Amino acid sequence: MPSRLNPDDQKRVDEYLSAPQHQTERRPFRPLFLLAMVLVVVIGLGLLSRLLSRLVL
Repeated sequence: MPSRLNPDDQKRVDEYLSAPQHQTERRPFRPLFLLAMVLVVVIGLGLLSRLLSRLVL
């Protein structure tokens, strides 16, 4: 997709984004870890709701 910026503006944007302070090291995305965390939270909240319902009733 061609840029809608004129070449001078695009050059400034590229220089800005390539500056060292805008480069961050990221850990690789781990979908299985995310799935495990979601399951732990859902199961934990389910157990908490069962505990609270036993205390109330």
